[in-house]
Amino acid sequence: MTADVQRRTFLQGLGGSALLGTSLSLPGSAWANWLVPTPAQTEGPFYPARLPLDRDNDLLRVAGAEADPGSPVAHVMGRLLDRNGRAIPKARIEIWQCDAQGVYLDATGGTALDSGFQGYGATETDDEGAYRFRTIRPVPYGGRTPHIHFAVSGAGFSRLVTQLYVAGEAGNARDFVLNRIRHEKARQAVIADFEPAGEIEPGALAASFDIVLGETPGE
Repeated sequence: MTADVQRRTFLQGLGGSALLGTSLSLPGSAWANWLVPTPAQTEGPFYPARLPLDRDNDLLRVAGAEADPGSPVAHVMGRLLDRNGRAIPKARIEIWQCDAQGVYLDATGGTALDSGFQGYGATETDDEGAYRFRTIRPVPYGGRTPHIHFAVSGAGFSRLVTQLYVAGEAGNARDFVLNRIRHEKARQAVIADFEPAGEIEPGALAASFDIVLGETPGE
């Protein structure tokens, strides 16, 4: 996908109308032309034991105050889909990640989370299955490559926990969680370009991440 097409897609996503998934022909006629299911990954030790009072989809505006995030602002958006590309509305999507210094909301080492960063956010998919978050470009910490944790829950399907990674990061090649995904196209499905998106917000980046529910073949 070219940068121009991606930027148009990001802007469409703001209106909840972007179809960001891509189809893939998989072995067997039953899999033909279905979307690549998003692989499940570990929740990790840092899902908040206690959720913050401010838990909306803008992780950079805490209690109405805008703060310096210490890392580029990133708009992460996409759609929640089934394997046939049908939108899944009214599902809950949660994200959590460390701040620009590598500290999580439930840090245990005595270092407090940046007070200007929520560390956690939640939203609901709209009628087109679209969602979006305003957060920071993830940073590495403790041997892990940069990533954002996602959890998806709703009526009629089991809760999915996964992670989103940054394309081009050197740490991706040696990250033990990312590389547990043996299916190549499934692994690529959780890696996104974080590209300049000044048309959304000056100096910001944007990444598209469709989440596709279903079991990945060969996992």
